[in-house]
Amino acid sequence: MTKRTSLQGCGTALVTPFTADGRLDEPALARLVEFQIDEGIDFLVPCGTTGESATLSIEEHLRVVEVVLQRAKGQVPVIAGAGGNNTAHVIEMAKRTEGLGVDGLLSVTPYYNKPTRQGLFQHYCALAKAVKLPIILYNVPGRTSTNLLPDTVVELSTIDNIIGIKEASGDINQIGELAAKIPVGFKLFSGDDAVTLPVIALGGAGVVSVVSNQAPRMMTGLTHLCLDGKFEQARALHGKLYRLMKLNFIETNPIPVKAGLAMMGLIEESYRLPLVPMSEEHRQMLSSAMKELGLARDHD
Repeated sequence: MTKRTSLQGCGTALVTPFTADGRLDEPALARLVEFQIDEGIDFLVPCGTTGESATLSIEEHLRVVEVVLQRAKGQVPVIAGAGGNNTAHVIEMAKRTEGLGVDGLLSVTPYYNKPTRQGLFQHYCALAKAVKLPIILYNVPGRTSTNLLPDTVVELSTIDNIIGIKEASGDINQIGELAAKIPVGFKLFSGDDAVTLPVIALGGAGVVSVVSNQAPRMMTGLTHLCLDGKFEQARALHGKLYRLMKLNFIETNPIPVKAGLAMMGLIEESYRLPLVPMSEEHRQMLSSAMKELGLARDHD
């Protein structure tokens, strides 16, 4: 992909399936990738927040990316997560991931250490200098306690291989300011399913989605309707998906979405601590929403 990449549409922030004893479940991951491609997803994003990247070893992280690439077989772009709060470690991960043949990187802002504006800028400059791959910034202050503000994003957009941002601040005013300030061709992706429609209406290129794990065809359809300017039809589909979008965050992501995929028979419902299975009350709510959309089996 070039600086003015054609990447757009709906990308799935893939979960990482585990076995009951906590190992990577490679057959389940392969099934998920095949399911996504069969259902028409535009691109795949392994090893992000939804993929429980914080609990993966470097070797596990690389193996997840390998399995996704092997199963995708070049049919859709693969944008791999490569982020963290230690710039040197992020660069090491990015270089090793680049060597696997991915199409780009998604890199979250450093968490916990709360860098200044200049620290954020220098972090991403160092990463961009270390690899040739296209890089998509990832702003999710609710997870990181760091907000990548529009003026910093605009400054970073001048770097050749920084080509876009996944924006999950939840602040529509900030997203509107960002959309107004970024240069033409710099890609703005929604990081929240529920605001995909307004983000694309502001000029966004699509979404990196959680709900598309469960409903890739529907979420891709919603995204494409928005990109085609068919907002009346898009609103109707948004209305159908909205309950599931919200329930996917009734407990910490990816707890609900993994429970939902287990209801579909696609994965085992297995997490790594400190994540634990969702409460029974919330599980029943999720099951109801899944069944309304024809996604869950008749039995839980």
